[in-house]
Amino acid sequence: MQYIQIEKKDDFDPVKIFECGQCFRWNADGRGGYVGVAMGRAARVYTESGSIFISGGEEEYADVWRGYFDMDRNYSVLRKRLGTDDYTARAAEFGAGIRILKQDRWEALCSFIISQCNNIPRIKKIIEALCSAFGDELSFEGEKYHSFPSAERIAALEPEDLAVLRCGYRAEYIISAAREVASGRLDLDALAGKSCSEALAELKKLRGVGDKVANCVVLFGLQIPDAFPIDVWMKKALKEHYPPGFDPSVFGDAAGLAQQYIFYYTRSGQE
Repeated sequence: MQYIQIEKKDDFDPVKIFECGQCFRWNADGRGGYVGVAMGRAARVYTESGSIFISGGEEEYADVWRGYFDMDRNYSVLRKRLGTDDYTARAAEFGAGIRILKQDRWEALCSFIISQCNNIPRIKKIIEALCSAFGDELSFEGEKYHSFPSAERIAALEPEDLAVLRCGYRAEYIISAAREVASGRLDLDALAGKSCSEALAELKKLRGVGDKVANCVVLFGLQIPDAFPIDVWMKKALKEHYPPGFDPSVFGDAAGLAQQYIFYYTRSGQE
C-alpha cells in the first residue's frame, strides 16, 4: 500500500480529530495510527517523527482526503481568533490539531440520528453493524471493511429489517430519514447552501431529529461552520465558564470550531 505525507502537519492531530466526537468510523489500530472508512474508501492515517502520513497516492489524496480533512482552511488563524476569553483560549490551545471533517451528508445525518441518547462505543457498534449488513464490502491491507449504505438502500427496508442493529426506536427514525433523502423531499446538497437557522429548521422536521442532532448534522455533514451543537458536556462547560444566555454567535463563522475545542477540553477533564 502506498502512503504519502500530508503537506500540512500544523493543526492536524489524528487523535484529536478522530476522538472529538465528530465521526464514528475511525479506530486506533494499535500501531500509532487510525484506520477508517469514509467517502466509500478505507484508509489509514498515522504519525511518525512529527509527520502525518495517509494511505493512497497523490490522486486519491487530491480527490478525496484533501477535502475530507478540510486542508485548505487555515485552522491556526481561526484558533487564534477564538481567544476571546480565557476559557475558550485555553480550550483552543488544548484542542489544537482538531479539524472539522467534511463528511458525507447522508452518513452524517444517519449517524447522528443513531447518536441520540447513546454513548460513543455503542454508536460505533450500531453504525458498524449497519455497514456490515447493508454496505458494500471493501478490502484494505488484507482486511475487510464496508462502506456506509446509501439512503436509497436503507429507504427500501422496513424498521424490522434493522433489528440486527439492536438500535431500538431509532430504526424508525433511520428509515424515515432515508426515505426523505432518497425521494428528494430532503435535498441535503441544497440544504448545505442555506443559512444555519434555515438548515436547522428543515432538519428538525424529520422524525427523531431535535436541536442537538440537527446542529451536529449542520456542522459535520452540511459544513455550515456557525452551527453550535450542545450536549451534556457543552451544557456543563457553558454553565461553569460562560455567562447565562451566552450567545455563540460571538465566535462568528468559527462557532462550530469553538464548540469542538470546548467539547474536547471539557470531556478530557480539563478545567
